Amino acid sequence: MNSVKTPSTATFNISPNRTRKAAIVMFAASLFIYSLYWLNTYESNKLMWLMFIGGLLGLSLYHASFGFTTAWRNFIINRRGRGLRAQMVMLAVTVCLFFPALNAGALFGEEVRGYIRPLGSSVLIGAFIFGIGMQLGNGCASGNLYHAGGGQVRAIPSMIGFVIGGLWATADYEWWMELPQLAPVSLIEQAGVVGAIILNLTLFAGIAGMTIWLEKRSHGHIEKDKTFNNIKNWRRYLQGPWPFIWGALALALLNFSTLALTGRPWAVAVAYPLWGAKLAMLLEMELEFDFWTYWLQPGRETALSQPLTSDINSVMNAGVLLGAFFAAAIAGKFSFEWRLPLLHWVAAILGGLMLGYGATIAFGCNIGAYFSGIASGSLHGWLWLVAAFAGSYIGSHLRPLFKLDKKTSTRSSC
Repeated sequence: MNSVKTPSTATFNISPNRTRKAAIVMFAASLFIYSLYWLNTYESNKLMWLMFIGGLLGLSLYHASFGFTTAWRNFIINRRGRGLRAQMVMLAVTVCLFFPALNAGALFGEEVRGYIRPLGSSVLIGAFIFGIGMQLGNGCASGNLYHAGGGQVRAIPSMIGFVIGGLWATADYEWWMELPQLAPVSLIEQAGVVGAIILNLTLFAGIAGMTIWLEKRSHGHIEKDKTFNNIKNWRRYLQGPWPFIWGALALALLNFSTLALTGRPWAVAVAYPLWGAKLAMLLEMELEFDFWTYWLQPGRETALSQPLTSDINSVMNAGVLLGAFFAAAIAGKFSFEWRLPLLHWVAAILGGLMLGYGATIAFGCNIGAYFSGIASGSLHGWLWLVAAFAGSYIGSHLRPLFKLDKKTSTRSSC
C-alpha cells in the first residue's frame, strides 16, 4: 500500500523570551526617540543633543560596566586594579583634550571654562563622606543612574537618599563655606598647558604603576581587560559587553562633547538637590530657599523657577537613564530585581544620604569633582580623589555590617 505524502509545512516557533526582548527594545528606543523629539520641539535643539550625549553616556557606562565604586572596592579588598587603571586612561585622554581648550578659553568658537574650586574642609569631609556612601549604597552618582536604567531596583533607595541628602546639604551650605579654605588652584595657570599635562600624565602613570605592582605582589599576575578582536562583530558594539578601555575612551570623548556644547564639563550630582527642592516645592513644604546661600548662586535660583526639562544636568541625567535602559534592553538583560534584604535597603538609603550630602558640600561627585575636576586642571579634583578613596576604604570594610557582598566581582558595577 502506497503511503500518501502530504506537502511539508514549515513551522515557526517564536520564543516568548525573544518576543519580550523585542518589545522592551522597541519601547526603550521609542521612549528615547520621543524624548529627543519633545526636547527639540518644546525646549531647544541644544537640550536635545545633550540628552543624546547623556544617552550615549548611559549606554557606555552600562555596556562597559564602567565606574568607580566597585573598581575602587575591588582594589581595596582584592588588590585588583583593572578598573582603576581604566580610570587613569580615561583621565589621561580627557586632560589632553581639555587643557588646550580651557587654556584658550574657547572651543569651536564658544567660550569654555572648567570647574576650579577652593581647597578646604568641605572638600575633604564631603568627599570622605561620599566615599563611604559609595560603598554602602553600592553606587555613585553616575552608577545609580545606569543601574536604575538597567532595572536594578537597589539603585532607587540610594537615589532617594541622594536627593534628600543633597537638599539637606543646601541648608547647611553656608556654614560649610565659612570654614577655612584655600583659594582655588588651576594647574593650567600654574604650570602651563604642557606642564600641567605632563604633571597629570605622570600622576596617572604612577597610580597605574602602583596598582600593577600591588596586584602582582598579591596575585603574581595582573588581570587583563576583556579583548575584542573581531571588529566585524557588530552585535558586540550594540549588545556588549565592552572592554573597560572602550568605556574609558567613550566617557573621555563624551565629556569633551559636553564641554563643547555647554561650555563646561559633565556634572551629575548638582541635579539631585534641585530635584529635592522641586519636590519640596511641589509638596508645599515651608522651606525658605530664597535665603539659603546655595540657591543664591548664579544659575541655581533660575533653575528653581524653571522646569526640570530646561535644566542641563537633569536632562543629561535623564539621558543616562534612558541610554542604560536601551543598552540593557538590547543586551537582553533588562529585568527588575525587586527583592532586597532589609539591611540592603537600609544601607542603600544611608549610603544615598551620604552621597547627596557629601557631593553637595564637596563641589561635586565622582563625575563633577573627580573626573571633571581633574579634567579642568583644578587641584581640588585631586584632593577629592584622595579623600573619597579614604572614605571608600572605610566604607568597603563597613559593608559586612549590612550583610552586603563580601567578595567583590572583578567587573566594575558603578
